[in-house]
Amino acid sequence: MLNAGKALKVSIYVSEGSTHHGVSTYSSILDFLLYRGVAGATVLKGVAGFGADHHMHSASLVEISDRLPVKIEFIETPEKVNQLLGKLEELAGTGMIEIQETIIAKPAQTSKLQAALPLSHLKIEGKAKLMRIYIGESDRWRYKPLYIALVEAMRANDIAGVTVYRGILGYGAHRRAHKEKPGRLSHDCSIMLSVIDTEEKLQAFLPILDQMVAEGLVVLSEVDIVKYAYRPMEADSAGAQVPAADGKG
Repeated sequence: MLNAGKALKVSIYVSEGSTHHGVSTYSSILDFLLYRGVAGATVLKGVAGFGADHHMHSASLVEISDRLPVKIEFIETPEKVNQLLGKLEELAGTGMIEIQETIIAKPAQTSKLQAALPLSHLKIEGKAKLMRIYIGESDRWRYKPLYIALVEAMRANDIAGVTVYRGILGYGAHRRAHKEKPGRLSHDCSIMLSVIDTEEKLQAFLPILDQMVAEGLVVLSEVDIVKYAYRPMEADSAGAQVPAADGKG
C-alpha cells in the first residue's frame, strides 16, 4: 500500500489493437502490474487520436476502430517503478511511456475492517476426506435434477463445498456409451460431484445420500489439505499481531 509523500505516475500509451504474444498489449501490461504487486492501475480508452504515423483514428456508432489509443496509468514509489521499467518497455513495444513526479496527498485505503486489521498469509494443512459422487445428468429427485438437489442438500447440511463436473464421454453399469454430440448437448451424460470435508461430516451426510441416490457410485478417499488464505490480524494481550479467530473449526 502506498503512503503519503513523493511518488511517480507512469502513463503507458499503446494502440487498442496491439498485441503481445497473442494477448492485447494493455491486458498483458495490466496483468504484469497486478502480479508484481503494484498498488493499483487504470486503463483509459480514447475516443479519437493519432500517433507517430499521423493517421487519425476515431470511434463511431457504426464502426469501432481497433487502433484507438489506450492509456494504462499507475502510481508507485520510484524504487518500484525502476524495478518494473525494463519489462514495461518490452511490453509497450512501439507505444510510449511517460513518467511524472507526483505527490500522494491521501493514499487509497481498503475497507475499514481491513484497514484496522492487517491481513496475514496463512497456509493451512490437515487431513480430510474426498467424496466423489457419480450419477447421470438425467437423474431426478423430487422433479428436479439430482445433482442440483444434492448441492442444495449439502449446503443445508453445512458441507464445506462441492463442485459439479459434467462428463463429455463415458459409460456406466449398463455399458451404454454417453457422448456429448456437436451441435447439441446430451442429457444423459455422466455427472460427478466432488466434495471435501471432515470424515465426520461426510459420514453424517451418507444417510441423506442413500435416500436421494437410487443408482450411482460413491467413492471416499483420504486427502491432504493444503489451503492458502488471508485472515485479519488482531492484537494479543502483549500487543503482538496474531491471526484473528474466525469461528471455524
